[in-house]
Formats: sequence, structure tokens, C-alpha cells
Amino acid sequence: MTSKERVLTAFEHREPDRVPAWCGASAEFWEKARKELGLDDESLRQRVGDDFRRVTARYAGPEFPLSEGAVSRTVFGIERHGMGYGQPMNHPLADAALEDVHAYPWPDPAWMDISHIPSEAGRHGRDYAILGGDWSPFWHDLIDLFGMENLYYKMHDEPAVVDAALRYMVDYYTAVSQRIFETAGRRIDIFFMGNDFGSQAGPLLGEGLFRRFILPHLARLIDLGHAFGLKTMLHCCGGIAPLIPAMAEAGLDALHAVQPSCRGMDLSGLKARFGEKMVFNGAIDSHHILIDGTPDFVRAETRRALDIMMPGGGYIAGASHDTILEETPLENVLAMFDTVREYGVYRR
Repeated sequence: MTSKERVLTAFEHREPDRVPAWCGASAEFWEKARKELGLDDESLRQRVGDDFRRVTARYAGPEFPLSEGAVSRTVFGIERHGMGYGQPMNHPLADAALEDVHAYPWPDPAWMDISHIPSEAGRHGRDYAILGGDWSPFWHDLIDLFGMENLYYKMHDEPAVVDAALRYMVDYYTAVSQRIFETAGRRIDIFFMGNDFGSQAGPLLGEGLFRRFILPHLARLIDLGHAFGLKTMLHCCGGIAPLIPAMAEAGLDALHAVQPSCRGMDLSGLKARFGEKMVFNGAIDSHHILIDGTPDFVRAETRRALDIMMPGGGYIAGASHDTILEETPLENVLAMFDTVREYGVYRR
């Protein structure tokens, strides 16, 4: 099978030749791996057996000068500071009334450059499963705009304000992804988006609030992907088991970066309850196994995860975090992927 055939067979909850593999890595880890192995980007992806390739739009809108101390600015005007992606420096809608939400300077979907997408997707589209669409982190943007605690108050006291902000944000993300899919033609296979609704101890909001505020907008994005004939996959960290039934009802095809160390995310339970409805991507613990373990321990734990998750298809093997961190030993990552390739074979 080609990588594309392997992935799409798993998405149909059938058993391919072997378990597909997913490699999401931080820029720092990726550069470390390239240097240690002496490989370029594509050769490194082939070395780990990554069955996916990804295309993304590029920001080409107005340039806004950053304030002192800011390291980045989101399309919704939130400046951030600190390490990496950083933390929001302000919450511009913290005290907003409905008219303030309508007056807010929302971004233009035309700010995203999509002209390169057909050629990039076409480069690997015959052989690999192509991920595309906007990341669409509207839950994170909502927290940035209102502040987390204040957001929860507004959900109860001023729900119309929250509804309006969500509408503007998801309108933007829907328009960007629609432009991507129209431009790409049939070159994209999976609409890949991301919102973290969970913590180590469980969901960040209860099922009632999730269904009331979040699910309708997640469903809009899922429906958009399906309208273009795409599978849909959501990156979502944390202990989100109580929310999975609602996600499945909305038609979501796959969940990425399953974290077995979080509350309620026992692999056997997830496979038994949702294995026929939801493709699971990840499930090999990034912290306690990949960072803290030895190669032998990684191989043993990878086999254990495969034994649970691979029967019947519907599983993609990889780390339980969306990006493998720089401090992860390269030999452990290679041990994981080599074990997936060697042990994750169906009909051995």
C-alpha cells in the first residue's frame, strides 16, 4: 500500500497492511534530528515512516508593529509574550458588550495566501495522505479575547456576547479553509484543525457548555470538510473522554494526540467505547515514555499500545503530543517509529 492508501483504509475502520504512522515534531526537535542523522526534511520523514504530508496557508495581510515585549500577534489582534508561542498580553473583549463585539476589527480571510497550496499538495499527493485547511483554534482565540475566567462568567451572564464572538471567528476560519479547499481541488485528503478542550484532569468545560457554545461551531468546520469530500481530524489535548460522544455526533472522523496519561483516557476504554466511530491518532505517551524512558522501554510500551489500538483498523500510531519536544531523545523517537513499522503489521 501507499501511505495514502494506508491512512485512508484506517479512516474507513478497516485494517491496512500496517498501522499508519504520524510524526509531528517541534522545529527544535526536527532540527536536532536532521543534524544528528544528516538528513534533509523529506529524507527524515521517510526515515521515521511518516505517512502524512501537510500544506498550510501563509499570512500575507497587513503588518502590525509589535509592542515592547511581544513575541507574536494573532490574526485577532492578540499580542503574546514569553517563551515560544507565549501568553496573551491583554484581553480586548474582557468587558465587551454586544456592540463592542460587532465593532471589533475582525480579520479578513483574504489576508491568507493560498497560491502555493496546489503545487505543494500535488508534490506528494499521489503517495501520502495530505493534511490541509486552517488550524482554526477558535477556543484558544476566545480565551485570548475574553480571558479564561471572565469567559466562563460571560457564558452564563452574557451568552449572546460569546455567541457573537464565536460567530465572527469561525466565519473567518471557515472562509479561509473554504478558499484552501477550492484552490487545492482534490489534492487534500484530511481537514486537520486544532483546539485543546482538555486538561490533565478532564475537560476545560462541561459537556453542557461544550454542546451549547462550542459544538455548533466545531460542527460547521466538520461539515465544511465533508462538503469537499474530506475526512476531518481534530487535534485536542487532555482528558476529553466526556466530550467524545458529542464530537462523534457532529461527524468528526478522527482525534489526534490521544494522551493516555490524562484522566479518562485509558486506551482500552477508548478503543472499546469509541473504536468503531472514531479514528485515534497518537496514544504513545510523549512524556513518561518518550522523554523519560529508554529505547527498550519505548519499544515495549509502543507494542503495548499497538496491541490495544490496532485491531480492526481505525488507529494511527504516534506521540501523544502534537509536536515532539526538543528534550525528547532521538533514539527513543526512532525506537517508537521502528517498532510501529516492524510490529504494527496486520496479519503477521
